[in-house]
Amino acid sequence: MNQRQNLKSCYITVSILAVLLLVFLIETAIGGSENIYVLMKMGAMKNDAVVIGNQWWRLFTAQFLHMGIMHLVSNAVMIYYLGMYMETIIGHWRFLIIYLLSGIGGNLLSLAWGNDNAISAGASTALFGLFGAMTAIALQNRANPILVYLGKQSFWLALINIVIDLFAPNIDIPGHIGGFAMGFLVAIILGEKTLRQYSVKKRVIALCLLIIYCVATVRMGMVINL
Repeated sequence: MNQRQNLKSCYITVSILAVLLLVFLIETAIGGSENIYVLMKMGAMKNDAVVIGNQWWRLFTAQFLHMGIMHLVSNAVMIYYLGMYMETIIGHWRFLIIYLLSGIGGNLLSLAWGNDNAISAGASTALFGLFGAMTAIALQNRANPILVYLGKQSFWLALINIVIDLFAPNIDIPGHIGGFAMGFLVAIILGEKTLRQYSVKKRVIALCLLIIYCVATVRMGMVINL
């Protein structure tokens, strides 16, 4: 499969990257991607704005914004390379659902963490969700060496990045952890037609854990940030 065919077969990944670039260009055009007022106007995460201002849509929109060109490029490169494999493996719409829900799931844990003065944005919450999803797929398909390799790479990339985050300023570590957890659970729940799926029992457990996670993070976020 040549590069053009590969891009056509992974149109969700390409579309996500196009949206991220478009949003970044809009940020730049209206005042700059590192301008606090621009970020807030376009939907960056800020806990008190979400809870006190009742702007819950920020849990979704923050994953499309970036602070600076390197922030965008570093996320886009990883989304591209991981998406080229994952979208083919799990299918277009499963990939999109995992990506979007992971972005929300990461921001939920940031909300529960309770730093109401911090502004956060970026696709890394969704990216870590892809790491988590690939890990879950690999664990259930251990007889497939390709999936095992991709799963191990995803897990270690996530872990190494979180360790590096500990020594870097202004990094949303809870967002990364929450994104990974959400992607892991959603991948179990959605399953896949052509791969070895988790049992119904495990999928139900994953669904219950996902519901508990969402309810707990929202309630904690409301209590801490009020």
